[in-house]
Amino acid sequence: MLTYILCDYHYIYNQNLHIMANTYTQIHIQAVFSVQNRDCIITDIWREELYKYITGIVQSNKHKLLAINGMPDHIHILFGLRPFQALSDLMQDIKGGSSRWINERKFIKSKFSWQEGYGNNNITRRKNSLTNMSIF
Repeated sequence: MLTYILCDYHYIYNQNLHIMANTYTQIHIQAVFSVQNRDCIITDIWREELYKYITGIVQSNKHKLLAINGMPDHIHILFGLRPFQALSDLMQDIKGGSSRWINERKFIKSKFSWQEGYGNNNITRRKNSLTNMSIF
């Protein structure tokens, strides 16, 4: 039997196109990624704009951003991941889109890039509020 997940409320369809009622998922991810070489180049001047841009990327991919913060050399994001997109694809969108955005606006003199890879944790509902506080 072939099954796949369709977005929003994550109804699952089988090959006969019958809907399984009210299937629900809750996947909270904390992701951390760093500036190339851990250079401290994210400044207060454009940090908030960057966070807004990353928020837009997450939302345009139909996920829910719960928190975002960081330091001059890295960023933490906490978001609800919908299961129709792989985490690696979303992270590629976030990192690729935000680095292009930074370079187009010439916030730094040299070419900006994120370090390869990222760290992530799946956050349980109970730990969500504590994680949210730790990001800030």
